[in-house]
Amino acid sequence: MRILVIEDENKTAAYLRQGLTENGFVVDVCSNGDDGLRQALSLDNDLIVLDVMLPRRDGWSILNALRQAGRQTPVLLLTARDTVADKVRGLELGADDYLIKPFDFAELLARVRSILRRGPPRRDDVLRLADLELNWPCRRATRAGKRLDLTAKELALLELLLRRQGEALSRSLIAQQVWDVNFDSDFNVLEVAIRRLRSKVDDPFPRQLIHTIRGVGYVLEER
Repeated sequence: MRILVIEDENKTAAYLRQGLTENGFVVDVCSNGDDGLRQALSLDNDLIVLDVMLPRRDGWSILNALRQAGRQTPVLLLTARDTVADKVRGLELGADDYLIKPFDFAELLARVRSILRRGPPRRDDVLRLADLELNWPCRRATRAGKRLDLTAKELALLELLLRRQGEALSRSLIAQQVWDVNFDSDFNVLEVAIRRLRSKVDDPFPRQLIHTIRGVGYVLEER
């Protein structure tokens, strides 16, 4: 099984590589966030051991980018940040476990094996509402059997709406999840994107599925 270690402390990275290799794993190591994210997206890893404080791009950003890209590779956060708030943040971003430095290798190995026994969480490959369908692995959206010509951001926006269909999503949540930015009153990209998505998903069809919730945001549902 292949494990990607994203860790900028050379001694810690070497220690992890040696220990995991001796226990039968194939180990790749990256020492900065940009290279780590690139390898996390391009390699078929069974698990990622991820430091939080990294040069160029921190571990929070890497984890968020992975999950937003639809990659559900299990992630074990390994960090000196030991507050409850940090742990909660990591788990809410989609980490599978959180281990604080300094650590005992036997405990890390036990946690790695536990995560791998669980396997990666499955996400539905095909999302549906009424006659709207999104094949997420193929990035193919159709409505009433007709293919929709959507940009990458429109696909990401539609995926979020479909996965949380029936739930009123705030503008700030959508902006953070799709664009990875904190919402402010001048951020009108979201409104433009919703308008364009509606022009493709709703306007050519008799039933509207994307609805505005005044003062809140948007919801995807049948009415």
